[in-house]
Amino acid sequence: MTDFQCFRCIIKLISMKKIYLLLITFALSFSIQAQDLYDLNRVRDVKITFKQENWSKILNTYKEDGKNKRLTASITIDGIKYDGVGVRHKGNSSYYNVRKSGSTKLPFNIKADHKKKGQTFAGGYTALKLSNIFRDPSCVREVLAYEIAGKYMPAPRANFVRLYINGELLGLYNSTESVDEKFLATNFGTDDGTLIKCDPDWHGKTNPGCKKGQNGSLNYLGKDSLCYYDFYEMKSKHGWGDLVNLTKTIQDSPDKLGKVMNIDRALWMLAYNNVLVNLDSYTGRLCHNYYIYKDQNGIFNTIPWDMNMNFGGFRFLDDKTILNVEKLQKMSILTNYKNENRPLISKILTNKKYRKIYLAHVRTILKENFSNGEYEKRGKAIQRIIDRYVKDDTNKLYTYEDFKSNLNESAKAGKTPIVGITELMSGRIEYLEAHPLLSKVPPTLSNIQANKFDDDTTVTVDVKDGENVHMYYREKGFGVFKRMIMNDKGENGDSSEGDNTFSGIIPLTKNVEYYILALNEDAAMFSPERAAFEVHEIK
Repeated sequence: MTDFQCFRCIIKLISMKKIYLLLITFALSFSIQAQDLYDLNRVRDVKITFKQENWSKILNTYKEDGKNKRLTASITIDGIKYDGVGVRHKGNSSYYNVRKSGSTKLPFNIKADHKKKGQTFAGGYTALKLSNIFRDPSCVREVLAYEIAGKYMPAPRANFVRLYINGELLGLYNSTESVDEKFLATNFGTDDGTLIKCDPDWHGKTNPGCKKGQNGSLNYLGKDSLCYYDFYEMKSKHGWGDLVNLTKTIQDSPDKLGKVMNIDRALWMLAYNNVLVNLDSYTGRLCHNYYIYKDQNGIFNTIPWDMNMNFGGFRFLDDKTILNVEKLQKMSILTNYKNENRPLISKILTNKKYRKIYLAHVRTILKENFSNGEYEKRGKAIQRIIDRYVKDDTNKLYTYEDFKSNLNESAKAGKTPIVGITELMSGRIEYLEAHPLLSKVPPTLSNIQANKFDDDTTVTVDVKDGENVHMYYREKGFGVFKRMIMNDKGENGDSSEGDNTFSGIIPLTKNVEYYILALNEDAAMFSPERAAFEVHEIK
């Protein structure tokens, strides 16, 4: 081999080594990018760097002016750097009360594409919503509550991060998925519909000529959209007319509400708020903390939000009623049933069928999370994940001892007692399990079969203690479910009349989603029980 040939071999080896190293670097980078930003089993490091040393004063000034102005910064998430992000403080009581106390552990809203159009964080997320775990000594309320909500309806995901600013550790934060374009596209198939945050401008007042409103109650306030500006935050470029139409339909034509709102999804949210005693919500005094989104079918869907005071952390049912632990545990299963300022409850639950569906959802949430003790197991598991981070957090709002105890017993958040989660739910479970409305015997659904033919599919189901059986179906995707009545007439795959086998024919043979609802005089039952968030499929 000549010297020249040897030299070429060395160059080739060096080049191959560089390529190999580049491939490894790319693979590692891709692996980090592919990691789930909201993986609950991992506490991520988030590091913000501002050029300004007085960044805190600037952000507080921006917060006070109420215009949501952002300060430009760079951010590093687990070693990946993003420049040109926009940072502002967020929150109301979690910001103002904590700042007043002198703590620097304030909540943050971080926008990825503030200066760089199209920039997203790993996984395609456009924002980080970092909460300071306010009014929750247990530190698990928000994460546990979102995890339970996500079993039954589109709901943000949440986990924990350690936040650093300009090299200084601020402490452990909740990180909650933003209700943004990615969330909407994932859960509804489109992101360009009307999106409204049902949270009032706490400094606003009812405008002259408008009916008196009560925050995000969905009361009809008049045909002028100006009447709604102080009670709702429009997140899309349009939609005030949609909101006016929705509230008018709720008031004047609740029998037609299904044409403009996903009633079943609203019932899931209301059932969830009730079982978990989530009063910092539509159900409680402030009537807020949720979104509504008008999807591609022209239907509004409810989306829950802001869970840090779930599980009885907020004790106000109305302006006059502060609930003690026993009253939280025994809060009526039909709370606000006759309250005209909660029309989403009072108008919908007046309908006997919808009331049965609501109670079926209550029964499912109770059975799958609480009667079996699953919520306590998850609470303990989450606390084990974050234990050392809470212990090392020198800016934590509550003591490490309160963190360890508040899952099971009351602890103080300032001067406010925060009920223990199991302390609350043990009595709540006992109350609900013994409640006469939940003691009614629902139908039983079994042996569901789908048999394909040339142009359609016959579905049969055995039903015990059921009189009316309905099947809802659609092509797989985000379309509206169509309803059909199933019968027990010995037809369409049912061997004989009156044998409690109900049948129906779907005019499709593949890529079908369906669920079944059976009712009797007293109760309702779904299959799957988490319908329509979970469905049966025909592939």
